[in-house]
Amino acid sequence: MDYVIIVAGGKGLRMGSDIPKQFLPIGGKPVLMRTLERFREYDADLQIILVLPEAQQDYWHQLCEEYHFDVAYTLANGGQTRFHSVQNGLAKVPDDAEGVVGVHDGVRPFPSIEVIRNCYETARTAKAVIPVIPVVETVRQIFSNGQTRTDTDKKESLSPEVRCQKESRTVPRDEYRLVQTPQTFDIQLLKAANRQPYNDGFTDDASVVESYGHQITLVEGNRENIKITTPYDLKIAEVLI
Repeated sequence: MDYVIIVAGGKGLRMGSDIPKQFLPIGGKPVLMRTLERFREYDADLQIILVLPEAQQDYWHQLCEEYHFDVAYTLANGGQTRFHSVQNGLAKVPDDAEGVVGVHDGVRPFPSIEVIRNCYETARTAKAVIPVIPVVETVRQIFSNGQTRTDTDKKESLSPEVRCQKESRTVPRDEYRLVQTPQTFDIQLLKAANRQPYNDGFTDDASVVESYGHQITLVEGNRENIKITTPYDLKIAEVLI
């Protein structure tokens, strides 16, 4: 049996709103509802686990009544960090479960069905899979205090006024990818990886599994799969709807 853990713990600070971003409407329906519906569309038998902060759960239940939302899910409490929230979601998955579990951002309502399917099917053999898209803009790396990788001699020859400025260099964008969700894993692998002690390097679930010693496989994502975090993103989402 397959699962998806949908993590929704945003506070809407970058939105400038009192309403958490996952509850803001796009196309007349809250973002989070559209996210859950997309995974139900992918697989009617997929077990959905929704992770929400306890302080937001009453409001979510009110929204479900208001919008007559009937997608079935299991609710788990949010944790102190994303890592701990995913742990709480994984606790709802039986310890002897076999199959694939995805972890998805609640504010990404537009993963394509094809991408979701590719992530799950690839994870059945590769065990750890994430969707990515190419970087299309030029990227520069910033070095603070004039410190570059091998430019020590150059730094010493610069005037004090120049040395205090930040230096930068263009990096080859074809060597980088932007990471999306759902990130999909063999259930037992993700459970084992999430028993590690937390550290600040755990920026997503792939970094947790990678720290555990398992290689990550990349598959192609879809550019519409944006993470809605700012008012600009909401405008883009309305266009996509």
